[in-house]
Amino acid sequence: MKVDTNTRFEDYPFIVPTQKRLENKLAGFIQELKECGSARTAKLVIKHYNNYMEEISNQFNVIYVLYSIDTTNKAYKKAMEKMDELSPIVSNYSNEFTKILVKARYRKDLELEYGKFLFKQYDNALKTFDEKIIPDLIQENKLTSRYDEIMGGAQIKFRGEVLNLTQLGKYTQDIDRETRKEAAKAMDKWLSEHDQELGDLYGQLVQVRTEIAKKLGFKSFTPLAYLRLGRTDYDPKMVKGYRDQITASVTPLTTKLYKQQAKRLGIKHPQYYDYNLMFTSGNPLPIGNKDVLVKAAKEMYEDMGKETNVFFNHMLDCHLMDLEAKPGKAPGGYCTYFPLYKTPFVFSNFNGTQADVNVLTHEFGHGLQMYLSADIKVPEYRDPTMETAEIHSMSMEFFSWPYMEKFFGDQAEKYRYCHLVDAIEFLPYGISVDEFQHWVYDHPKATHEERCQIWREIELKNCPHKVYDDTPTLEKGRWWLRQSHIFTSPFYYIDYTLAQVVAFQFLIESRKNHAKAWKKYIKLCKSGGKYPYTEMLRKNGLRVPFEEGNVEKVIKPLEKILKAFDTEKM
Repeated sequence: MKVDTNTRFEDYPFIVPTQKRLENKLAGFIQELKECGSARTAKLVIKHYNNYMEEISNQFNVIYVLYSIDTTNKAYKKAMEKMDELSPIVSNYSNEFTKILVKARYRKDLELEYGKFLFKQYDNALKTFDEKIIPDLIQENKLTSRYDEIMGGAQIKFRGEVLNLTQLGKYTQDIDRETRKEAAKAMDKWLSEHDQELGDLYGQLVQVRTEIAKKLGFKSFTPLAYLRLGRTDYDPKMVKGYRDQITASVTPLTTKLYKQQAKRLGIKHPQYYDYNLMFTSGNPLPIGNKDVLVKAAKEMYEDMGKETNVFFNHMLDCHLMDLEAKPGKAPGGYCTYFPLYKTPFVFSNFNGTQADVNVLTHEFGHGLQMYLSADIKVPEYRDPTMETAEIHSMSMEFFSWPYMEKFFGDQAEKYRYCHLVDAIEFLPYGISVDEFQHWVYDHPKATHEERCQIWREIELKNCPHKVYDDTPTLEKGRWWLRQSHIFTSPFYYIDYTLAQVVAFQFLIESRKNHAKAWKKYIKLCKSGGKYPYTEMLRKNGLRVPFEEGNVEKVIKPLEKILKAFDTEKM
């Protein structure tokens, strides 16, 4: 199916696939593949199959984006529900197709054509699916969609306004402490009102995922989750060793940074919401609204390099972004991909804070990689695994540092300091989310209260600054209920921290030799997902975070960078 890659997003067809046509098409490809006697004939079937899968993926992603933009739209909600039902069916046919390839007598010939890594991915993928789990997968999809609906539909009364969670977040960073406190209490109240519903929902997700794992022959959901995420070159033991490095090397530094912050703010007994404010003069704020920021981003990407120039203008011309927060819109931000149009889409919720600028760098880092990998012939090699994908986004944040005056004016240096501090302070929180999930799926029968108790214990170990005297729901260990990845993308969150440690390496190298670092970054983006995470790093001359001592080797130079900032002038 050929399309005009310069089509505007609003002109993309809104198509809800029918189950009958979908099953007929996929069953036909499977039959054709069964009849192939050589790699030569199989390659033609694979080509046609991949083309159709891209068509389905495109339709699914259009539905997802439209629903994210307006979760109250009945047609989009109905389409999303249909997609939740169809995606496991697609997985079933995909599984059957892959089985034939893996067992084909001409497999070695296909490996020569497509690479052994692809077939290693196939071997692992076959362990994650069976037709008997389709009803469970449908249920899992419906539960995660319900979570998005609850969070996206939040309506919180605050000072005469009705705000969603993202819009309320602006006030939790306010320069006035009473405003921060009032906003934090409003969020805490909303969370209290939905505590039982969210707790029950997560309990159902844990049970259905555990049941899926057992049906597939796993002792728990954890090893299945690792395979789902395409983790072929590391395991939970290596992840634990990495988390221990963060606790040992980063938590002491973040504790020091939080103490410095409290002293700057002049607060003797700070609450968690006080740390949302970095300076008494206020956090760095963008100098304009969405249109001003997008214009600044356009100027930045045009100057940054030829690749970013072409890419960003394409995104602008084709209306491939929806950036502002509004009622009914799902919270958060993401970048997805439309394979038929060979183009990404960026979704976010601008709320007037520095996070708006982070979106224009982070999500567009994802988008750049997708755009530069679009012509890789093997579809599976276009998409890196998550911990690699996040390197592109987080590194782009640092490559954008020289342009921050365009976004923050005379507060640019303040932004750079806050950005680096936030990135460092994120690491202990990120590993807390991961440790929590490992505990949850090792104890699938735990109650909601037991989960919350464990969360609070882990949180206090890694983030001892979190004090919730004014927010009783959070004091009872409910913060994790707001972390969407725990519900919708199990075990994904550690990927952000792994990528952050690598992104720090790009920051350090770019300050020594920008041209060399940028060339390495573009090469990494163009590599897509051709290699597993650790091999990808080694091929690009980057330290592997799992190796003992590498976290400290990355963090030490950052302390020198931090000391170079004159915080008294901020």
